[in-house]
Amino acid sequence: MDVELLELTKENYEEEVINSERPVVVDFWGPRCVPCLSLMPEVEKLAAEYGDKIKFCKVNSAKNRRLCIELKVMALPTFLFYKDGQVVDKLTGDEATRENIVAKVQALL
Repeated sequence: MDVELLELTKENYEEEVINSERPVVVDFWGPRCVPCLSLMPEVEKLAAEYGDKIKFCKVNSAKNRRLCIELKVMALPTFLFYKDGQVVDKLTGDEATRENIVAKVQALL
């Protein structure tokens, strides 16, 4: 069963990511980004698998440009990995594969 990822905006980013008790994976995607859309079902499966230990969220870059600029997200897809409110890792573009995401998630645990 896939899990719908929590949709982040500038308004809830700090509360949901920075102040999270659990590690957080944030998926920055765009509605016209083919790699983003093809990865989304895999990320939802990972959210179902690790959801009790790690929070999975997504940011629609088209609707949240200012947030992307603030976080220096310049390419899609981009995944930011947070622990204790800090970015501890990042995957961008071609690096953003299911295998690499799983490896980074394992490192967060």
